[in-house]
Amino acid sequence: MKPLELVKQYHEQTKHDFNRYARALGYMDWANQPDPFRRYEGALLYKLPLLEAGDEPVSPPYESLFSSQPVPAQPLTLNSLSRFFEYSLSITAWKEYGGNRWALRSNPSSGNLHPTEGYLLIRETAEIPLKPGLYHYAPKEHGLEHRWHGSNEIIEALLRPFPAQSFFVGLSSIHWREAWKYGERAFRYCQHDVGHALGTLRIAGAVLGWRVFLLAGLNDRTIGTLLGLNRLHEFDRAEPEFPELLCVVCPVHDSHRESRPLSIDQAVLRHWESGGWRGKANRLSRDNPVSWEIIDDVTKASWKNSTEQTQWDATLRLRSGQAPGVPYKSAPVPERERAERTPPPEPRSGTISAHRIIHQRRSAVAFDGKTSISARQFFTMLERVMPHPDRPVAQRPMPWDSLPWGPTIHLALFVHRVDGLPPGIYMLLRNDAPALKATFQQAMHEQFVWTVPETCPASLPLYLLESGNTQRIAMQVSCHQEIAGDGAFSLGMIAEFEASLEKHGPWFYKRLFWEAGLIGQVLYLEAEAAGVRSTGIGCFFDDPVHRVLGWHPDTQFQSLYHFTVGGAVDDPRLTTLPPYGELGKEGRHRGPPLPE
Repeated sequence: MKPLELVKQYHEQTKHDFNRYARALGYMDWANQPDPFRRYEGALLYKLPLLEAGDEPVSPPYESLFSSQPVPAQPLTLNSLSRFFEYSLSITAWKEYGGNRWALRSNPSSGNLHPTEGYLLIRETAEIPLKPGLYHYAPKEHGLEHRWHGSNEIIEALLRPFPAQSFFVGLSSIHWREAWKYGERAFRYCQHDVGHALGTLRIAGAVLGWRVFLLAGLNDRTIGTLLGLNRLHEFDRAEPEFPELLCVVCPVHDSHRESRPLSIDQAVLRHWESGGWRGKANRLSRDNPVSWEIIDDVTKASWKNSTEQTQWDATLRLRSGQAPGVPYKSAPVPERERAERTPPPEPRSGTISAHRIIHQRRSAVAFDGKTSISARQFFTMLERVMPHPDRPVAQRPMPWDSLPWGPTIHLALFVHRVDGLPPGIYMLLRNDAPALKATFQQAMHEQFVWTVPETCPASLPLYLLESGNTQRIAMQVSCHQEIAGDGAFSLGMIAEFEASLEKHGPWFYKRLFWEAGLIGQVLYLEAEAAGVRSTGIGCFFDDPVHRVLGWHPDTQFQSLYHFTVGGAVDDPRLTTLPPYGELGKEGRHRGPPLPE
């Protein structure tokens, strides 16, 4: 079977339906629960400084991250590097209940199982007392494990096309951490988590005034080589990691540069085995992982073999929603329609810091069923997930300036309690192309009205499809979870599935989930800023969602991820502890994992 067919087969086989869930073990094997912390035994650990909220560099206001004027760039120092990992991948708190304790992190994860691992590849600098090479980030210790000590010349050669002080960060996935609980659907959840982690990397960079770009031209073999993941003898009997992505982080503004590569000089890899490698991966479970062949199959099928020597063009405009490969011309909202709509929502006032928003982010476990949000808050949240692909790359809003492809994910919204907006089913198209709207209208139910809410800002392609109470149907399609109906709104993230895979290839399957996870990360922080809470929903009935919207059994569009926002109900039985106090330094959690 061809890779593209295998990817589509995996997606179909791992769908949930009312009468059939995707295969999983069927019970919780607590004795074999994976360790949430990977370590490389024998690698030297450099602990990063533990900073207080008021220590330098001090966090700017959260709202400033989305301003057209970027936050002033912080110099690359040990403190700023520590902040970068603190805001992206670190522990933000410990929770305790009934003798069990578990860590919460800056990057959310399905089931709080954390399959995503982070890596740093950095040159020698006078400001940072680290040797040049590859480091694995250890969140439990907030430290860097020195995996590879290479020559500064090799790393300089890799980084030469990028601005001064730039460094690389990489992400990998340990599929077993999710498969232990979720079975064959786990590959999806791992990719959601990569998208969330990509979001935390970009947002952490924004707090420091740094830019973060996904090196989308790289193939997976190159990423695995750079991160040391193809050194199988160092994973003997340990659960394997799979390469996901590599980003370049630019700690200086370089707006004068019109382009930068999306790949690296492949010739440098010939020297990668030189230098000293240290450490063997620890084993995460007592027994061998349960084998899910379908996950192995989709991993191979979605493996990116191609390398594109493309440039990130600062003047490039990328659009999706038309025929694959055909760029859009700018398509403004017609003047008559624009005149009937209100101006964009003003930025929220207040000086709450990005530090506070990042550290207080939690996944809600229940909503109160009564809290509402204002239409202005709702529209602001939606504005923040709009990538504006008609703009030059350098002018796109954060974090969408990190992705070199046009939007492929759109939002089907179940609005329950938004003051000033009628309850009902809505559609947010993440670009304003008339051809995209026409494609969706043709594919969906004929009775949908596609009207623009009177209070909707002109900048939002938001359409009311059908008015009415949607709480029950939102719960039903989200695996009967009350949280989907008890919030202010919930949503499904709808992918341009067939067109994206046909245009790019089977390796783009993972990118669809990354984009969905990135949307989710923005909504997590936006909910906190609005005084409410949110959570991702990985368990939903795929084709029933599609039937509600009108395109089943057609697979032109597919729902990949659900999300919900509302007034959280906290569990008073849980004790919250600081991230790096004495308790946080003790042993790992064993036993039933509770949601964040």
